[in-house]
Amino acid sequence: MNAFIYRLTLTHRKLDDEIRRELKRRFPDSIRLLRLKKLRLAIKDRLAGRRLSGGRA
Repeated sequence: MNAFIYRLTLTHRKLDDEIRRELKRRFPDSIRLLRLKKLRLAIKDRLAGRRLSGGRA
């Protein structure tokens, strides 16, 4: 695993944690959740693109 994929994976995991933390709040901020989920999806797409192309995307 190269450094770029590793950083993307860590960022994806941190976003997962933030989403879980926000959902546990008494009144979750729906706008913040939407933004976090969009960021997480964008990172997931980049990871999938890297894996499909053999790391050269």
